[in-house]
Amino acid sequence: MTLGEKIRYLREVEGTLRGLGREMTQQEVVRAMKLELRRSISQSYLSQIENGQRPHLTNETRLLLAKFFKVHPGYLVDDPDGFHTELISEIAGLEDRLDLWLIDGAQRFRRDTRVSQALLAIAKHEDSRKCLAVLQGILETPGLLDRLDSVIGSGMEIRERVAS
Repeated sequence: MTLGEKIRYLREVEGTLRGLGREMTQQEVVRAMKLELRRSISQSYLSQIENGQRPHLTNETRLLLAKFFKVHPGYLVDDPDGFHTELISEIAGLEDRLDLWLIDGAQRFRRDTRVSQALLAIAKHEDSRKCLAVLQGILETPGLLDRLDSVIGSGMEIRERVAS
């Protein structure tokens, strides 16, 4: 995957996570970066990155984009020829590998919005491992999943109907 493809994918993911039901536009990303991080890049620069006209980022830009999209800065490079997302370097930290695995899973299940959004939400959380450990606890506690689903699930269904 090229850097431009990754940025486009992250805009799609970010739009979904923010409840837009679509990808964020480049201009929305620029505005949100200014608002949330008090720094930004121009929309034209973002467009050049996505179109492959700027195949390399400055370290400052890489760190800014990584912070905004909540990904490891190392993710924001072109993948080398023959690279497969299923193969993860031993150098990467455990949390980073887990987040990349979750993002890959969200992409694979993108047609199932609830599953995709759940995987992305876990990946973007600062402690993905803790999220999964809590999920395990929920599943191992008799009746808790059904009780939580009855409380949260009905709210999810209402939000999904409103969004449609």
